[in-house]
Amino acid sequence: MSLQRQITFWILATIAFALFLLIFREILLPFVAGLALAYFLDPIADKLQRWGANRLVATTTILIVFVLIFVLCVLLVVPVLVEQISAFAERLPSYSRRLIDFLDAASPEWLKSVLAERRQGMEGSVSELAAKGAGWLGTLLKSLWSGGLALVSVVSLVVVTPVVAFYMLYDWDRMIEHVDEWLPRDHADTIRGIATDINSAMAGFIRGQGTVCLALGLFYGIALSLAGLNFGLLIGLASGFLSFIPFVGAILGLVVSAGVAVVQFWPDWIMVSIIVAIFGVGQFIEGNFLSPKLVGNRVGLHPVWLMFALFAFGYLFGFVGMLVAVPVAAAIGVLTRFALARYLESAFYLGTGNPPDSDGSV
Repeated sequence: MSLQRQITFWILATIAFALFLLIFREILLPFVAGLALAYFLDPIADKLQRWGANRLVATTTILIVFVLIFVLCVLLVVPVLVEQISAFAERLPSYSRRLIDFLDAASPEWLKSVLAERRQGMEGSVSELAAKGAGWLGTLLKSLWSGGLALVSVVSLVVVTPVVAFYMLYDWDRMIEHVDEWLPRDHADTIRGIATDINSAMAGFIRGQGTVCLALGLFYGIALSLAGLNFGLLIGLASGFLSFIPFVGAILGLVVSAGVAVVQFWPDWIMVSIIVAIFGVGQFIEGNFLSPKLVGNRVGLHPVWLMFALFAFGYLFGFVGMLVAVPVAAAIGVLTRFALARYLESAFYLGTGNPPDSDGSV
């Protein structure tokens, strides 16, 4: 097959994939979520197999444990989160006013004059933002529980996702073997190498960074709650979830929690210091233990490219697009590096058909 026909084939395949997501985006969520869950849990199933369990027993055990943990979290954590979200949106205007009062009292005279001029506008802007946020949250919850299609989506996510995950996890190795048999024999080694790089990048992010985010969210949420911070569980889990973007989750969580701590505890600066120290400890654990062990250098996704992919796919295909954004971004990144390496080895770049000498000369 000529290079032109190969390029045409992959362009058409990309267009077909995008159209498929666009047409079926309303019903794809439980299937994509089940596939992602199976991919996340596959190493555990492989380990159980190495310990002597067959694939069916390993798959069943893993999903039963996962479903039990999920149900426990829904019963214990979700009601608390919903309550904290509602209370945080309600108290945000008063928190902002008290924080501005604190900054006003602690600031020098020249800054006080600037704050005095802008204070009314700042309070109005924050109050308006909080009111819009509360209204958006109320609309979202109302549509979630009363909207027909939204309710069906939630039910299908809870019911269909475990079923899809079970079959995908059970047949995962078999599917990989079948796909490998379909590869063109002349290019099988090259395609396997590219697929291995894509899998390494995806595993580094989905399994590695996902586990880091979960661990940080639990640590921040539990530590802030034990410290007595208002909305500690909400702030901690949100900070951990946003940690997939380097520094964003920690900085945002630190700023929000420190602001809430100042309003809640001041002048007890020891408690404020404890809240700040929690994020310092979390970053130390992440940088020295979690990320090196679970992620390492496998991701290969630049944070800017990752954020662009999430926003672009989310805008085009909704929540399903955000789920497939990371695998697609990883694949595009690996393919781009592969194409660049081939270009740097080509006669078009070197200006000759002869490969460069060891000293770099042609």
